[in-house]
Amino acid sequence: MYAIIETGGKQQRVSEGDVIAVERVPGNPGTAVEFDKVLAVGDGDGLTVGRPYVEKAKVIASIISQERDRKVTIFKKKRRKNYRRTKGHRQYLTRLKVTEVRA
Repeated sequence: MYAIIETGGKQQRVSEGDVIAVERVPGNPGTAVEFDKVLAVGDGDGLTVGRPYVEKAKVIASIISQERDRKVTIFKKKRRKNYRRTKGHRQYLTRLKVTEVRA
């Protein structure tokens, strides 16, 4: 069984036992997190699509770690004017292990 959840403005396909990285979710490692914004649930027989969410469907995951993504470099330049700016950004991520998909 798998589910498509919405978290951090993005959609993620998950099933039991998956380890995923999502936008920061507050909590300490070992804490359980529930996602109730389930867009679709699928099993071997078919697919249940929500409008916009599937009622009574949940995905339960536990936090493995809080970390930061790789650095993204932003570079601005104006030609012939000796104008150059470099900036970096590292996004905060939460690594989760999906423990249960309820439909």
